[in-house]
Amino acid sequence: MSLSEISAKVDAACAKAGRSPADVHLIAVSKVQPLERITAVLDQGHRLFGENRVQEAAGKWPDLRAQYGHVDVHLIGPLQSNKARQAMDLFQAIHSVDRPKLAKAIARLAQELGHCPDLFLQINTGEEPQKAGVQPADADAFIADCLALDLPVQGLMCIPPIDEEPSLHFALLAKIAARNGLAGLSMGMSSDFENAIALGATHVRVGSAIFGEREVQ
Repeated sequence: MSLSEISAKVDAACAKAGRSPADVHLIAVSKVQPLERITAVLDQGHRLFGENRVQEAAGKWPDLRAQYGHVDVHLIGPLQSNKARQAMDLFQAIHSVDRPKLAKAIARLAQELGHCPDLFLQINTGEEPQKAGVQPADADAFIADCLALDLPVQGLMCIPPIDEEPSLHFALLAKIAARNGLAGLSMGMSSDFENAIALGATHVRVGSAIFGEREVQ
């Protein structure tokens, strides 16, 4: 499916939900994609991309930005505290702030560097032991702690369990965000972004539907 087809689906989902397409940001997830696929999307004018790994993003985006000008790149994968400094300079947003230690490291760096990407806090809505993110029961306290650190928390992010109805998790994330006064909702991927938009997503993360299946590395 092409970028234009996905964009049309986003617009249609917004119209169905009575929302403005300007309120939903399509993140083209370019992790583990060949350079020619990424440049093809850039050539169509798209300027918002998502990456899973700091190292991979650092290896491609400085050169692509030199060629194409400003491009917003968001980190949507896990972030190790020792790579936080590099991430602060490379990404315009980090969607995977998932633990107090990382939040404190980012806060220290923000004071030192004088800038900070937009932040989304990852909530483990499925309470899966193998998955990152704070538990829903701990979400309010974690949000309060991050705001107390003067972090630019824009919203919340979740990755629903693969074997459960994602809309239940989108609704839970929206409920947690609303009661904490957060407007941003990073939720929805290639298979379910239309449901996510119906439930308030502001950022949808679409990879394979735009680029094709990822190449195994």
